[in-house]
Amino acid sequence: MSDELFVPEDFAVPDGLIAGEFRLAPLGPQHNEADYAAWTASMDHIRATPGFPNGSWPHEMSLSDNLRDLERHAQDFAERRGFTYTVLGTGTGDVIGCVYIYPASGHEPGGEGRRHASVRSWVRADCAALDPVLHDAVLAWVERDWPFDSIQYAPRT
Repeated sequence: MSDELFVPEDFAVPDGLIAGEFRLAPLGPQHNEADYAAWTASMDHIRATPGFPNGSWPHEMSLSDNLRDLERHAQDFAERRGFTYTVLGTGTGDVIGCVYIYPASGHEPGGEGRRHASVRSWVRADCAALDPVLHDAVLAWVERDWPFDSIQYAPRT
């Protein structure tokens, strides 16, 4: 049964990561206003970020629609279908980005007994210098602490 899950039943999902200028925490409804402010001020920057190629997100939505989106991400996290973390500045606690860890498209969890993850991340436009730092820290963390056989995560230049 556990082979059908994105992560094994006995896997302790990390509650976050602390790395230098930022920390990751599970994204939830409590982050709605700060998350909304972060991405709506950086839509063009996020669309230009590796991993967001098709332009389907970000897109205009209301604060209440964003809340529903955060509730869906929190539900996915609780049910272990996917894991979304907010990126918070360690000094300020401000939302400065987001990290998504979901099954890779085209790979059903447990297919051939292997787990394939797709990781995407973005940072606010005014924190653009942190994008490669976040990418490298998250990639090392996922490779080290998560049970995936392969990881898709668009490199930064």
